[in-house]
Amino acid sequence: MTHDAGAATRRWSQPVFWAGVVAIVAIFFAGAWQRRWIADDGLIVLRTVRNLIAGNGPVFNAGERVESNTSTAWTYLNYFTHEITGGRLELVALGLAITLSMVAVVCAMLGTRVMYRGTRRAPAGPPMVLLPFGILIYVMLPPARDFATSGLETGLVICWIGVMWLGMQRWARAEHRENRFGLPTVATAALAFIAGLGPLVRPEMALAAVVFLGLMALARQSWKHLGWLVVIAGAAPVIYQLWRMSYYALPYPLTAVAKDAGGSKWGKGLAYLWDLLSPYTLLLPLAVVLIAGLVSLWFVANPIPALLARLARGDGRGQGRGRAAEQDQDQNQDQDQYDDETISRLDLIRGGARSTPVVTIAFLVVAAVMLVYVTRVGGDFMHGRVLLPSLFLFLLPVSVVPLPVGPARGEQDGWMRRVAVPVVAGAWLVVVGWAVTIEVTQDPFREEPESITAAGIVDERQFYIQRTGHRHPLLAEDYLDFPRMRALVREVSANRTGAVFLPVPGFQDRWDVVSYDHPLPGLAPFELPDDPMKTVVFLNLGMTSMNLPLDVKVYDTVGLASPLAAHTDRMQDGRIGHDKFLPYDWVLAETGVIEDPVNFPRWIDVNWINQAEVAIQCPATQALIESYSAPLTTERRWSNLVNAFSYAEYRMNRIPAYEVQRCGLPMPEEVEKYQGTR
Repeated sequence: MTHDAGAATRRWSQPVFWAGVVAIVAIFFAGAWQRRWIADDGLIVLRTVRNLIAGNGPVFNAGERVESNTSTAWTYLNYFTHEITGGRLELVALGLAITLSMVAVVCAMLGTRVMYRGTRRAPAGPPMVLLPFGILIYVMLPPARDFATSGLETGLVICWIGVMWLGMQRWARAEHRENRFGLPTVATAALAFIAGLGPLVRPEMALAAVVFLGLMALARQSWKHLGWLVVIAGAAPVIYQLWRMSYYALPYPLTAVAKDAGGSKWGKGLAYLWDLLSPYTLLLPLAVVLIAGLVSLWFVANPIPALLARLARGDGRGQGRGRAAEQDQDQNQDQDQYDDETISRLDLIRGGARSTPVVTIAFLVVAAVMLVYVTRVGGDFMHGRVLLPSLFLFLLPVSVVPLPVGPARGEQDGWMRRVAVPVVAGAWLVVVGWAVTIEVTQDPFREEPESITAAGIVDERQFYIQRTGHRHPLLAEDYLDFPRMRALVREVSANRTGAVFLPVPGFQDRWDVVSYDHPLPGLAPFELPDDPMKTVVFLNLGMTSMNLPLDVKVYDTVGLASPLAAHTDRMQDGRIGHDKFLPYDWVLAETGVIEDPVNFPRWIDVNWINQAEVAIQCPATQALIESYSAPLTTERRWSNLVNAFSYAEYRMNRIPAYEVQRCGLPMPEEVEKYQGTR
């Protein structure tokens, strides 16, 4: 191909690529906007943000240091955005989620373009046109569109992955540089800092961050440069981790304790995986993109032989650096020490670490690790949600696909084109056909009832659309039309004495209002408190807490906001994410709302209350309670810090009588089962 022909190809290949980017963003945005909503769990996040705004700290209930949000970064991103814009919290979460989701797919496509074509300073590969490919699978998948809004951190997670993909691919193509005192370049420092934020984006992203930072540390560099990278990457997560342990008395969010994030439920995890693959015939496009991706890499980069050749030379620099790399070499005198003829095995490894093939393989390894982790812990109860990051990671190297253009550069090139072009073009047509089929067949507002499957999985968006009657449940008040919600708000508003509010089993609009039957401290008999103590217990934590004032304590039974529930053992066959249950007796015992048993609801057994009152005095349980509720003195911070891991491992029995026995406490005298008069 002549120089003029190559220049012409480059001129029109750029508009084709950017047209594909615009098309993908438009398709994803349209699909996400059509399905816009905010999940009940998304409202849980905003309860903590409300407390931050009110000055109560990053807590779910004022006065209790409980981290109920899995993503630290998502919590503070919502808080700071609200502080800047003053917007309504639900709309702030919606705007952030959908914006970050769009940025994620753009970064994915840009990073893959760098993988195939290099950078402007270090071009690589033959003339080609890059077409949207694997990324189309992600943006057309209904769960991906659902969680592009939802108020949850999925958009932030895939955005972090996308930014790391683009940054690591550019890092692999760039010449290693060090400034004075071994300081890294701005681009390298920013990449290390963003990688270090992984655990704050979501705890399991620490697995990805370790791989990415390990690769950066493995590359050839001076010890000073490596030291700076460690400091830059580790400062934010380490400082926050120390603060978290001293404040919350846990090394990770309470949600990880509630869901036993280190547990193993392979059977449920495999069922969860199949629940995503089956409805959309997802294995077909995934197999197609895998084949097309391997053929494309074979044709464009032939990476394995190239990598082995560089390892043999001990050349640790990225591919396609051209004259710019040769000019830069003179400016890096500290690299001369690596030009020895005898290269150690470590030097060979370090030499190949900073290369496009190794970076690409690293992301695929992370995808596999994340998939295995999610499957091992049993998946989730929300259809597809926690598998989306693994899917996004897997699709990164094939987010766009190359088609060679111009005349062949020789006989071998012509033969390879005769294989690659039909395979890639055919695969592209299959993916586009699959995408069109999904668009036509998947109704975002289907009428058939959505129910929880036998495996405990549910399409959350569809579930709440049908239960609230709103096509787009976005605001907290939209959830007032969920069963029990309006009745709850009415009961809480009307109560003047203080009470514990419990949902009546078997009814969709009734609450048992267990009012205090004795004067609160400092009050005379029958004197009403100015600030009555009100406590609500309900599984749907987000809609409940966001429709009630901050001075009303809100707990769930599964442990997302209730430390005692979180520290119970999992039920063997319970629903994933909801496989813990703390009976209401514990809340009634802890609040001390009733002194005369006649005032208990009929369905409450007074013996369980008596046993819970004793069990809660267990020294280890009292230490746990004090860790998150006692005044935060310097001594308390230190005690929380050194005991955080032991608190995380502490478990109690949800059955009060068994817990009394476990702690070796005297069992209260059994009384005749008394059914109250209510």
